[in-house]
Amino acid sequence: MKIFAPLYEKVMLWSKHKYAPFYLYVTAFIESIFWPIPVDIMLAPMALAKREKAWQFAFGATLFSVLGGALGYYLGNALYDPVVLPFIEAMHYQDKMITAQSWFSEWGVLVIFIASFTPIPFKVFTITAGVMSMAFWPFILTALIGRAMRFFLVAGLMVLGGEKMEAKLSKYIDALGWITILAAVILYFTLKH
Repeated sequence: MKIFAPLYEKVMLWSKHKYAPFYLYVTAFIESIFWPIPVDIMLAPMALAKREKAWQFAFGATLFSVLGGALGYYLGNALYDPVVLPFIEAMHYQDKMITAQSWFSEWGVLVIFIASFTPIPFKVFTITAGVMSMAFWPFILTALIGRAMRFFLVAGLMVLGGEKMEAKLSKYIDALGWITILAAVILYFTLKH
């Protein structure tokens, strides 16, 4: 079933819109606090559509993601009971918070780097860093390094891949979409138990 190819074509059109950078930066900011959709979904097609601005997009995504992370930290540190806890309970994220806290206890600041660079939900760790009163500046520096590495890698792959990358993505987008959904389901059930 081909549902991802039409979506990909729409995303490529949207990525050329004059307000696309604004939406990218807003997404990067809120993804670090509560938004479930990764920034890469907007960054990759934008970097592919406008390769001359790819580094600017990666820089902006990094900056706004870290600023969002700082707000997530503040929410976890200062407003956990009145704001964060009801949201965690409504979203059934209690297990994720417990896991994040145990990872912080075991790995410290390295957890922020891992969450910044990998597909692990960054928002859970920005808030948990605040809840656990992690030192703020090491948190910011580590998040900045991890997020920059991730977003500049995505932009770099799009710049290097160019038109060949776009052609390959167009050809295999449906297979990649279904593989991603399958991987997400497997990861969900693996982390749930």
